[in-house]
Amino acid sequence: MSALETTRQFVVFSLGEEEYALPITRVQEIIRHAEARSVASHDPAIRGVISLRGKIVPVCDLGARLGLATQLGDDSKIVIVETGSGTAGVIVDEVEEVLTLDESSIERLPVAGADFIEAIAKVDNRLIVLLNPDGIFAGLAIAA
Repeated sequence: MSALETTRQFVVFSLGEEEYALPITRVQEIIRHAEARSVASHDPAIRGVISLRGKIVPVCDLGARLGLATQLGDDSKIVIVETGSGTAGVIVDEVEEVLTLDESSIERLPVAGADFIEAIAKVDNRLIVLLNPDGIFAGLAIAA
């Protein structure tokens, strides 16, 4: 790796059979899945809100947001992320690892309409979808 090449760290997690990742700089913490309190929302991906040390945090079912059929399991977690509009949580099946990637293993995705997908990382024989935390919650209105 040359001195000019930069690296980035990601928190890798699974949803069904696929692997996804969020930038570690935007992940505040990872907590056990707790049932969210329902709130009014027109989007079925919004599961409700949780209280995190006295702060109300909206929670999104990431599988539903991405159009995947997922089931909550015993290992399900909520990844608390910082977005452009504040703190929010996403439900994932299982958190796997923190991965350091160099820019050469990351390919931008030329897909229109996928605001929440930033790029794809190629790691050995794995393809990991790199998510944009701001895009995940773009356009979602939550009334608490």
